[in-house]
Amino acid sequence: MRKRLAAILAAMVMATACAGGDSQEDKRFPTSKDFPATTMARTSFTAGGGLGWRISALATPARDASWKVVVISGTPSWSEYWAPTIAKLPTTREMIVADRPGFGPSEPTAAVPILTQQAAALSAMLDGPPNQRVVLIGQSYGAPIATLIASQHPDKVGALVLMSGFFGDPGPTAKRLVGLGAVAGPLLPRDLKNALAEVRGQHAQLPDIRTALAGLKQPVVVLHGDKDTFVPPQAARALAAEVGARYVAVPAGDHFLNACCVTDVLGAVELAIAEAEARQPGPSAVAAR
Repeated sequence: MRKRLAAILAAMVMATACAGGDSQEDKRFPTSKDFPATTMARTSFTAGGGLGWRISALATPARDASWKVVVISGTPSWSEYWAPTIAKLPTTREMIVADRPGFGPSEPTAAVPILTQQAAALSAMLDGPPNQRVVLIGQSYGAPIATLIASQHPDKVGALVLMSGFFGDPGPTAKRLVGLGAVAGPLLPRDLKNALAEVRGQHAQLPDIRTALAGLKQPVVVLHGDKDTFVPPQAARALAAEVGARYVAVPAGDHFLNACCVTDVLGAVELAIAEAEARQPGPSAVAAR
C-alpha cells in the first residue's frame, strides 16, 4: 500500500509539472537536450555565502545583454522544466535557472529547508558584467527565496516577478500531495523527500519574508494562473494588494506557467523590466535616448 502511495505521489508531481506546453500535440516535455548549445547549456557554479556547494544550472550563452533573468525555481527544483522558456528568451537577454541546493545534480544531498541558506547559495547567480541588471523570477516555493535575494541585493536586482508564489497558502492539490507524502515519505526518492522537508519547514520562516517583501524598493510583478490548484489565485491577489505589487492573471494558466504559458512568463519579465527602467534607467536605456 505504501509503495502504491509513493508511486501515486511521484506520478502526480511529474505529470502535473510536465503537463501543458504550447501545443496540444506535444506530449513530451522538451529538455535542454532538444536545443543546441547556442541556445542553452548545462553549467555549474559555486554556491554563495561561503557554503561551497557545487550547484548545477541551465543557462544561455554569455550575451551582450543589459538584463539577466535569474530563476529561483520551486520544489522539487528541476531546471530542465525551464528549457522551453529559455529557448524562447529574446537574444537581448541572458537567463540562468539552477537545480536548487538539495535537488538534481546539485549539492548537498540532504534538504536545505532554511530559506536564508538557499538565498545565500543562489545569490551567486547574480554575478555578471558591471552594467548588467538582474530581474528575478521566484517560482512557487522559490518566490520567498527570490524575495530574500532581492531584499539583500538591491544594487544588483532591479525587478522581481513572483510566479505562482507559495507563501504558505496551499490549495487543494498541494494539500493532497503533502498528505500523501506524509504516508509514503520513507519510500520517496531523494528529491521528493527534500521537497516535503522544505514545505514543512517553510511556515515559521514566512513572517520575515513578508516583511522583506513589503520593504522592497524594486518593482514587483505577481504572475498567477487562474486555474492554479496548488496556490489559490485569491491568495496571490491578496499578497499583491498587501505589498502594492502589480497583479497579472493568466486566465488559462495552472501552477506551472513555465510549461503552459511561456509567453505570459516572458511578458511578465518584460513588464517588470520596463517598470524598473522607468524608475531608474540603466546604462543601456540612457544610451538609447
